Amino acid sequence: MAMKKLEGKVAIITGGASGIGEETARVFADHGARAVVIADIQDEQGYRVAESIGPKCSYVHCDVTDEGQVKRMVESTVQIHGQLDIMFSNAGIGGASDQTLLDLDFSEFDRIFATNVRGMTVCVKQAARVMMERRVRGSIVCTASVAGSKGGKTHTDYYMSKHAVIGLVRSASRQLGEHGIRVNSVSPYTVATPMLCKTYEKEVEEAEKFFESFTSLKGIVLKVKHVADAALFLASDDSAFISGHDLIVDGGLSTAASWS
Repeated sequence: MAMKKLEGKVAIITGGASGIGEETARVFADHGARAVVIADIQDEQGYRVAESIGPKCSYVHCDVTDEGQVKRMVESTVQIHGQLDIMFSNAGIGGASDQTLLDLDFSEFDRIFATNVRGMTVCVKQAARVMMERRVRGSIVCTASVAGSKGGKTHTDYYMSKHAVIGLVRSASRQLGEHGIRVNSVSPYTVATPMLCKTYEKEVEEAEKFFESFTSLKGIVLKVKHVADAALFLASDDSAFISGHDLIVDGGLSTAASWS
């Protein structure tokens, strides 16, 4: 590889045991990160991924809905590795039902918000706290979604949760900028991760073919590597003067007048 964009950096990736998080862990390690800490609740998978990446990668169990666990995970990372330069707050869940406003089940609503909004906020807060204490000009990247800038006919709670992530990023970027900390989000279109394939009960190729039909960019299918590369750009000095930005990775989908 011609250039190591994260040489010497220490990164945490939540939701790192599979899908976008797993691929981003591999990309960060390939680009010279000194340490990549995978945080997830999928312990067996998390340990397997960390081992496959190599000694610079480690796994820690962390439920992002529990602030105490996130705080301990961040503090242990700093204690072991001496610093924290990058937080990729990626852990999130999809909706289990096609909820509309009028039939909204608030138990499901609360479950989604606990991870996608509360969990995301906790990760940003705890990462920013240690970056400020150590005067690190860090980069915080959150996984949002193209759903965060659109409305939907269904999945109301999920759409709302991703709007909240973008609101978090915009507010945090203003508040943390004076400390030299950048906060951005990456918003992918639907990508055939294990979680998505399980939700839609589709195989990877079947899911890719279905969702590809909605994008205007043809001849290419969205893969986790495309999202990981976007996260790398936002985490690295390539985006040194970018903060408060939502980087959309959707093959031109958002240019459509409407979609759902």
